[in-house]
Amino acid sequence: MKNPVDVHIGQRLRHKRWLLGLTQQHLAEAVGIRFQQIQKYESGANRISAARLWSLAVALDVPVSFFYAGMVGAEAEFTTDGDSRIDSKETFELVRAYYGLSEAARRQMLALAQALNPVDDKPQQAVHLSLSVDDAR
Repeated sequence: MKNPVDVHIGQRLRHKRWLLGLTQQHLAEAVGIRFQQIQKYESGANRISAARLWSLAVALDVPVSFFYAGMVGAEAEFTTDGDSRIDSKETFELVRAYYGLSEAARRQMLALAQALNPVDDKPQQAVHLSLSVDDAR
């Protein structure tokens, strides 16, 4: 039976790895283990030791506390307060691609997304996009 804390930490590990565009193999090599071990950590099947968690945090350039972010509850009854859409691989691929754009292109992309899906009841406004190939790089 998987411990909810181990599952949460594994999910945070997977999300950060996806966001950085790393494969399980690349991350495993960075910390000196086999990729199968990363798979087990990410699924919550294996518990991550304190020393290994430290190594993973260094490899991913995050504080150890990053892995515990979003946990609520007490003792063994931890739950996550996340939205499953945010936890999808598609979301992480989109964020990674977004930050690969120039600042001007990111502003235009954000304006487009806001125009296509307004958060409030304001009427949609037309968005003029003049994104050239050079802006997207």
